[in-house]
Amino acid sequence: MTQDLHTTRLYAPATQRNRDPILEVLRRVLPATGTVLEIASGTGEHAVYFSRALPRLLWQPSEHDSAALESIAAWREAEGGANLLPPLLLDVASSPWPVPPVDAIFNANMIHIAPWEACLGLFAGAERHLLSGGVLILYGPYRVHGAHTAPSNTAFDRDLQARDSRWGVRNLEDVEEVARQHGIELEERVAMPANNQILVMRGR
Repeated sequence: MTQDLHTTRLYAPATQRNRDPILEVLRRVLPATGTVLEIASGTGEHAVYFSRALPRLLWQPSEHDSAALESIAAWREAEGGANLLPPLLLDVASSPWPVPPVDAIFNANMIHIAPWEACLGLFAGAERHLLSGGVLILYGPYRVHGAHTAPSNTAFDRDLQARDSRWGVRNLEDVEEVARQHGIELEERVAMPANNQILVMRGR
């Protein structure tokens, strides 16, 4: 991750590489109108790009990190459209979240770079805040039946756990089980570039 020396905007190189494949799925599974809550918006680059590409949707970014919140606000000021809302301070493990019910929730690259409690909080919050039949979209790497899907993910998992023993690439089946406990079912799994996946999940 890098920073523009002239602003508070942060840059994540992976965002440039993954945003179009993610957008292709978002166009297909998001509702035509409504509000999308993005959990852990990071630099804010996804929020700007997706909201501009999907102008009929309101896009609500959120973060718990102060530097990330500043970056999202700076990206919004520089390139955001009218449908990109100001970023919210949101701790995914908190209850309740400071948002009204939403039509969809999007989250990229959080549950493996956070304690397991973040995953639990994500689904608990989704159960509270997703409107009936709303969609939850998760992007990132997953183990399938306990096995990594590529050698690069094995190395990535080791690196994550070396940085923090509470982090790591999650088992898909464990994530599915938590989702079911909160009334959310896996609807579709989409293979993505760089050995990542999108999970499309639906609430009751």
